[in-house]
Amino acid sequence: MLKKIIFLFIISTTLSALSLVLIPPVRAENETVKHLIVYAGDSHSLGVQSDGTLWAWGKNSSGQLGDSTTTERHAPVQIGSDRNWVTVSAGDFHSLGVKSDGTLWAWGHNGSGQLGDGTTTERHAPIQIGSDRNWVTVSAGGYHSFGIKSDGTLWAWGWNDYGQIGDGTADIDRLSPVQIGSNYNWVTVSAGDYHSLGVKSDGTLWAWGWNDYGQLGDGTTDSRLSPLRIGSDTNWVTVAAGDWHSLGVQSDGTLWAWGWNDYGQLGDGTTDSRLSPVQIDSDTNWVTVSAGNDHSLGVKSDGTLWAWGSNDYGQLGDSTIIEKHAPVPIGSDYKCVTVSAGGLHSLGVKPDGTLWAWGRNGEGELGNGTTEDKSTPVPIGSDKKWISISAGEYHNLGAKSDGTFWAWGYNENGQVGDGTTTDRHAPVKLFSTKAMPWLMLLLE
Repeated sequence: MLKKIIFLFIISTTLSALSLVLIPPVRAENETVKHLIVYAGDSHSLGVQSDGTLWAWGKNSSGQLGDSTTTERHAPVQIGSDRNWVTVSAGDFHSLGVKSDGTLWAWGHNGSGQLGDGTTTERHAPIQIGSDRNWVTVSAGGYHSFGIKSDGTLWAWGWNDYGQIGDGTADIDRLSPVQIGSNYNWVTVSAGDYHSLGVKSDGTLWAWGWNDYGQLGDGTTDSRLSPLRIGSDTNWVTVAAGDWHSLGVQSDGTLWAWGWNDYGQLGDGTTDSRLSPVQIDSDTNWVTVSAGNDHSLGVKSDGTLWAWGSNDYGQLGDSTIIEKHAPVPIGSDYKCVTVSAGGLHSLGVKPDGTLWAWGRNGEGELGNGTTEDKSTPVPIGSDKKWISISAGEYHNLGAKSDGTFWAWGYNENGQVGDGTTTDRHAPVKLFSTKAMPWLMLLLE
């Protein structure tokens, strides 16, 4: 499962429920920002508009769209009539959402209790989870889920074979939310398939779950059944739980990585897995990173783009198909305001608002009108209005400053959302009759 959060947000744990302070993306030159967060995965998609309505499209075998059916939807359909949705998150086959009144809702597959309603019954429409009204944010893993409340407490539920829930047990699924520890200062959590990472308000890093490749970062390969503090640093800003490796950026601009490293995706100059965080080069100007299946991208504060790891399809963009074990600059004058690493391809937006893509292109996921792989960035069209992008496994989402929303690539389950199941080799505009002011877009 590949997930991407492109733009960060900070959860205020000292204010009332749903006090979200959104940090907008870096703007392209002379553009205004209308899209705040995009998030990419595999086969179903969710969107929240600025009017608070919820929309969904794509695969629906377990009711994960929430439209009371299990019918695939090849174009966005509104879910219910409520206009108070604030945030959503998608797992492999289930979905979570929080409304402006602080209530938590879930729908879709529920075989491991990942919906949190106390049952293992599949739900084809959103169902309220409990009666609490202080949920702030949620994060859906493959088959388990997390939520943080306005008091800073962390809660988890669902599949727990590897201790990824963090409640001190393993092989015991939780069918309703259980509090993880007794702390009141959680600010963010990243749920992988088998392990989880979290950062507290004091800047400390915590990890738990499966650890065969050292992806927890505690210096061992022992799985952990409850959150364990990683190191002694108190300046972690953001972390990302990949399938088998992890990345993080600290407030001093340093980049750190740990876990599986067979393709050099950690970027430390080796292919040795690392059981604890290692600093990647000595630079102190990293601002954002994005992890693909086996490759990674990063942008520094000067706008330069860097890449490392697997490169079989040219997904690094350095004009070769040779894997790189340390960050290499992409081009001599190539600068980005945002990047997103898909499964085997990559996307970037330059300061002038142009969109670029490189890597695998078998389903047209680059968007340049062909299915030929590209080992260097190629421009996608000529528009200078792109402000946000999200690269999924084989398809992508993008938003422009005029409020329009675009999609392209693999479309077998209708995940592009253009009303067909035909792969799209170039971006197609959705809602062509008018610009739609999307606030949040998620794909799974």
